[in-house]
Amino acid sequence: MTAPVLVSLSEALARLQTEPELFVVYDKNAGSVALPLLDALPVRASLALETSEEAKTLETVQALERWLLQADASRGALLLAVGGGITTDLVGFTAAIYKRGIRYANVPTTLLAQVDAAIGGKTGVNLDGYKNMLGAFRMPEFTVLEAAFLRTLPEREWRCGLAELLKTFLIGDGPAYAATVSSLKSAQNEDERVEMGTSSLKSAQFEDDIRRAAAIKAQIVTEDPEEHGVRAKLNLGHTFGHAIEHAARQKGADITHGEAVAMGILLAAELSERLGVAQKGLAAQLKADFTAVGLPTESPYPVEELVEALRKDKKAAAGGKVKFVLLRAPGDVILQELPYDCYFATK
Repeated sequence: MTAPVLVSLSEALARLQTEPELFVVYDKNAGSVALPLLDALPVRASLALETSEEAKTLETVQALERWLLQADASRGALLLAVGGGITTDLVGFTAAIYKRGIRYANVPTTLLAQVDAAIGGKTGVNLDGYKNMLGAFRMPEFTVLEAAFLRTLPEREWRCGLAELLKTFLIGDGPAYAATVSSLKSAQNEDERVEMGTSSLKSAQFEDDIRRAAAIKAQIVTEDPEEHGVRAKLNLGHTFGHAIEHAARQKGADITHGEAVAMGILLAAELSERLGVAQKGLAAQLKADFTAVGLPTESPYPVEELVEALRKDKKAAAGGKVKFVLLRAPGDVILQELPYDCYFATK
């Protein structure tokens, strides 16, 4: 599998102009980005989707496969995804299995997708409410990084991506984590009446943060494209986070992926302290940081309620163990296989 390719919008447009079989799938909420692309490119066919975690299923993938088949898409086709992480996951998985694999590319329109979901070739769908249980590794031809797409993001959507951006810095760049938290606090203090996401994105520095986070993920994926080792570090906060998402769907609660990841990072930090991997105080430090930048910090569900989802986590190994990502300090994480009930077993 090739390394991730990150390009500007202008580079992507130049590449796509010569595609003889270009198909576009886009989130209806990303029409302001998708519709100009449809006008500017030689698109054979396009399809708008209503995206949600509930619709991120095999049934949606089958509908996309049938659409491609009816449009006579050959194995030489390129499928372009325009939207957030749900869209890029769905389209990537569709491309991975249609006629045993066709090319695809991503135009992510959310912060979460630009720094995480659209990079690295992980594709997939949910199964019975469990996150990304079905999927495949298939690298996109390229992923577009365009900060201008993010300027109109709703505040909550922006903060969801912020959780993934800070997660990436906690994994691979401690100074960048500290600097980003500091700059976000300053932006909020300068004008508390301005939405923090919109205000911060006016800064060229934050655009640099997006590129830095994307580059960190791309480098880790290049070293370990199919998650046999170091790439698993990118799951910081996700083992607990996916369990929180599952519980929320079971109870009809409204918790986004980014919000669940933020809560999951703090649970991972607490576990790291209990195991002696991190010094006391790390979880409190991260909680203060997350609170200051507007991220949720407390899971509404006790860990005891998350055990079944942890046991069924797709990273679970034989013997009832799960590969947890533990924090030693910002920018320094380790992988450790532990019993899925290790959190409250360490109290």
